[in-house]
Amino acid sequence: MAFKSKLKWVALFVLALSLVSLVAHLSMTKFSSMNLAQYSAKEALSHGIPNIGSSLEVKRNKRLWGDVRSLEFLQPYANPRSSYPAPDENSNGFIYAKIFGGFEKIRSSICDLVTISRLLNATLVIPEIQQSTRSKGVSYKFKSFTYLYDEEEFIISLKNDVNIVKTLPEYLKAARKRSEFPIFKPQNSASPKFYVREVLPKLKKAKVVGLIITDGGCLQSILPPSMSEFQRLRCRVGFHALQFRTEIQILGLRIVERLRASGQPFLAYHPGLVRDTLAYHGCAELYQDVHTELIQYRRAQLIKQGIINDELSVDSHMRRENGSCPLMPEEVGLLLRAIGYPPQTIIYLAGSKTFGGQRLLIPLRSLFPNLVDRTTLCSKTELFDLVGPEAPLPADIFRPPLQKCEQQLVDEWKKAGPRPRPLPPPPYRPIYQHEKEGWYAWITETDKEPGPSPMDLRNQAHRLIWDALDYIVSVEADAFIPGFNNDGSGWPDFSGLAIGQRLYERASSRTYRPDRKTIAALFNITRDDMYHPKRNWTLSAKEQLNRSLSEDGLIRQSLLSKPKSFLSHPLPECSCRIPSGEITKQVKGKDGRILYGGEEECPKWMHSARGEGAIDDKTESAEDDDDAAEQLEADATDVTSSLTSLIDHDEEWDPND
Repeated sequence: MAFKSKLKWVALFVLALSLVSLVAHLSMTKFSSMNLAQYSAKEALSHGIPNIGSSLEVKRNKRLWGDVRSLEFLQPYANPRSSYPAPDENSNGFIYAKIFGGFEKIRSSICDLVTISRLLNATLVIPEIQQSTRSKGVSYKFKSFTYLYDEEEFIISLKNDVNIVKTLPEYLKAARKRSEFPIFKPQNSASPKFYVREVLPKLKKAKVVGLIITDGGCLQSILPPSMSEFQRLRCRVGFHALQFRTEIQILGLRIVERLRASGQPFLAYHPGLVRDTLAYHGCAELYQDVHTELIQYRRAQLIKQGIINDELSVDSHMRRENGSCPLMPEEVGLLLRAIGYPPQTIIYLAGSKTFGGQRLLIPLRSLFPNLVDRTTLCSKTELFDLVGPEAPLPADIFRPPLQKCEQQLVDEWKKAGPRPRPLPPPPYRPIYQHEKEGWYAWITETDKEPGPSPMDLRNQAHRLIWDALDYIVSVEADAFIPGFNNDGSGWPDFSGLAIGQRLYERASSRTYRPDRKTIAALFNITRDDMYHPKRNWTLSAKEQLNRSLSEDGLIRQSLLSKPKSFLSHPLPECSCRIPSGEITKQVKGKDGRILYGGEEECPKWMHSARGEGAIDDKTESAEDDDDAAEQLEADATDVTSSLTSLIDHDEEWDPND
């Protein structure tokens, strides 16, 4: 009996200890959940970077973040060079326009519209951006143009170039509603002769002409040398007059401040993974999932519309080797590590939408944990304050296909073909909700893609604002690398516009222009061991990317991009050159026009401004040399201590070490 009583006391004691332990664990869980609720992405970003909170600015590695010295003598200069009369108040008539497409097409089209208005001596009506009209569900606070840009600044900045009005006069609005005025739908390669011969006579006769722009432009990129002033007008529109509305500018610059709050520089990266572009070039096999079917469906549409004169099924890997497909995020991450960017590097992901979703970004995020975007750095309140108050829309509810009647099933069975007939369908399986919803769910139900819902149209308008924020950050970034630009489709692209503005504002800024064909060949060498490449591969990749920063990369850019988009390479018309002792290469296109090296000498006042900073440049140059020497010594020490044997034998070398 005494033994049994002792066992009872021991059991009670163990039970009491278990209760105490349970209470302690529950209290700790509650405390931990309170801390998790206070988690901030911005704080997590700052904790991942060394020296956060220090009052001293973190010292930059000039090899990774320094300016390109061979391009420092190029300065922005888009002012008129010769006699440039003000616009005539008695114009030939009004031009109104409807612009279709996303952020890139809108920006490029507006620049062309202003140039055409100057060419025809016409009064431009503020263009209508179709993606942000009231019918798309945007806030009542904005009109189509003011949803994205500052209307007043646009008119004032161009008052010496073109007459601009907000709307047509009242006596002409009714006639427009009755479609009494001629309407043109020009191509993005339309020549000035087309407007002078076809549009101008009808403009003078009807006093109003409408333009419908769908291809991201309505005027050819390269104009005759005698029309250089019109090219400079394009620059004044794209780089000065087209200012985002104040709220967008403030939040965009606030994002830049938050990225630099730690004292560290940051790199901006735009993947360029857009469904239309991937379909145009036949890059469907890069995905190998439902996105492949979506790309192929879109490619079939482009073929049917006559935009593509090619087969539906092509070898995507061959296209990739030709440089026609984008660099995937994983490849960009490996290239950045090969150059020498450490894992703590802050990378800003630009682009309102990446086709393929977050899954494609997992390898890049594993290489660079400080991969952030606007949703990481801004609160939901800050973002949705930009879109303004919006009316509620009905939710997108999944509607299953209509059930077939018994007679329809019998008819289908009779038309099924000769015996043996197909087996009966498998037993009924419930379709879960996640299989019914989603922007690609239609592909499991029907062969035809449904039209956009009201919520889809509103989200497309929102993407204009998100792209505007990313554009501000990309232009201001300490370094920029595109995943896909100069694709040859003829459509303007986000990366091309950002590269062009960075080239115009500060040509020496660190802008990578990778040769996708060369990079694809490099990755083919080490495709089976991408994360442990040999040292020779790393040196070759570093050499290719560093060369893309310099004049060689700029010259290649001019040959590829300027024939398609002037804003992506506004040289030599919109820049000038401060004299230096170096001899400048002149590069001409196939038609004999100078694409690079034909810049005029800058005015004297720019010389003096440059002279004031010469002493600082020399000081910085000396500091850079010291930094480079110190960095080389540090690199040599690291390599000697940890990788000597591997490098001596040219064996596999991990760039992460």
